[in-house]
Amino acid sequence: MVTDRSGLLRVMANDWWRGAVIYQIYIRSFGDGNGDGLGDIAGIRARLPYLARLGVDAIWVTPWYPSPMVDGGYDVADYRDIDPALGSLPEADGLIADAHRHGIRVLLDIVPNHTSSAHQWFQAALAAAPGAAARDRYLFRDGCGTGGELPPNNWRSAFGGPAWTRVPDGQWYLHLFAAGQPDLNWAEPAVRADFEQTLRFWFDRGIDGFRIDVANRMVKDPALPDLADPAGPGEHPYQDRDGLHEIYRDWRRVADSYDPPRVFVAEAWLDDQDRLARYVRPDELHTAFNFDFLTVPWNAAQARDSIDGTLAALGPVGAPATWVLSNHDVVRHLSRFGRPPLAQRRGVRFIYLNAIADFPLDIDLGTKRARAAALLLLALPGSAYVYQGEELGLWEVEDLPDDVLRDPTWEQSGHTDRGRDGCRVPLPWSGDGPPFGFGPAGSRPWLPQPPAWKALTAARQQDDPGSMLSLYRAALTLRREVAALGDGPLSWLPGTADGVLAFSRGTGFACAVNYSAGPWPLPAGAEVLLASGPLPDGRLPPDTAVWLSLRS
Repeated sequence: MVTDRSGLLRVMANDWWRGAVIYQIYIRSFGDGNGDGLGDIAGIRARLPYLARLGVDAIWVTPWYPSPMVDGGYDVADYRDIDPALGSLPEADGLIADAHRHGIRVLLDIVPNHTSSAHQWFQAALAAAPGAAARDRYLFRDGCGTGGELPPNNWRSAFGGPAWTRVPDGQWYLHLFAAGQPDLNWAEPAVRADFEQTLRFWFDRGIDGFRIDVANRMVKDPALPDLADPAGPGEHPYQDRDGLHEIYRDWRRVADSYDPPRVFVAEAWLDDQDRLARYVRPDELHTAFNFDFLTVPWNAAQARDSIDGTLAALGPVGAPATWVLSNHDVVRHLSRFGRPPLAQRRGVRFIYLNAIADFPLDIDLGTKRARAAALLLLALPGSAYVYQGEELGLWEVEDLPDDVLRDPTWEQSGHTDRGRDGCRVPLPWSGDGPPFGFGPAGSRPWLPQPPAWKALTAARQQDDPGSMLSLYRAALTLRREVAALGDGPLSWLPGTADGVLAFSRGTGFACAVNYSAGPWPLPAGAEVLLASGPLPDGRLPPDTAVWLSLRS
């Protein structure tokens, strides 16, 4: 038990992640410091004052390791170095120190399911003969068919096509993603030991934690059977297998050995929230992204079901919820919410461009709803993630020329799925035309920016009290000032009209979001702290949210 105030403050500081707001930086699209068109460490360091003024508690930086860039850096060739196009280890150390001076913690991405095919381990495996120990770090198998000409099983790549590629000696290797991303064999002790060394390498350099890529797929059924549908809980041959939890208990021991303890957040796409809660038990990971909430359309009943289900699943394990609306893998939520109801059916498939592109987009409607969604996100109990550019009101760029598309989905789908590049377009910082301050004048960003973004630059929004940026800044300021926000309980307000979500946090704060077609009268005597739009006649219009101070 903590008996002195200094000890209490230390415990609270160590639990910062329970109510933190973390800003996701897709490094290649955040800021270009040297004019080569690619975002880099220098670009992040130059904009730390912007992030500090925004009011975030931490940043999560997507992979900055050496990589052939088959999948935007998620094909890692060396986990303990920096890609020269993005910077250097001394620059990374400088960023960590600078961020800490601004009161901002730093999370990195770790990619444990697979390496790059350029990784020295995989190159050694290719050079070795079938059955050699060098191949044990990956999943090499003989093929099926008379001459082994067929893949070992029926598994499919997440990017399209078979999940197996044949090498010249006739064996096949597994890659649940691109062929340049061979899956590691987590039954091999050398793999486990090496990743623990990688954790320590970056923890020793001062980083505060990791986001774990594909956290639910590392462990495979050793028999590698054909995928049959349906599979029971824990029985899928490569997803959400029970053996994962031993790995994460080991990782937690590593994180807890530091002072202050380091933290983890899991990227685990699971339909069952009770299964997801197993990843955040007290001796495993700290948090896991709430993708159920991300997939909810603009619908009050479905949003409430997701919130209730999340809190009910996490309560028994004592973990906070982790709310997110957008990231580098899905269509920006402004563009999802700006679609008609037909496209807003609930399901993961409606967060990807190929599923919604045929439905018309109303940017004004999407913007209005995105503003309301921001207040909902930041009022819910637990932590929240903000994807770079959502605070500027950026929409998905859906008309990128075919010849600039880089997402492996584009090629592996036979040019039928345009993939995720539209949410990765470099940010507009200033100016009236590209590169919009992303890089030096005259530089050419790696993906083209739409000219219409000139109205959304950070410079244009910073002094406009009605801008999306000002809304986020105001909300994050209040979140720090209002004790009830962040981690803690939530109670639904009784007697709310259909289509309106209204809940209290503590005894004096409430948030209401109107998903309905008509206005909703605010509670009598409530004081408006912040609203996502005008509140005519003391009523909450459709597609609008409000934060209220309630009478005690």
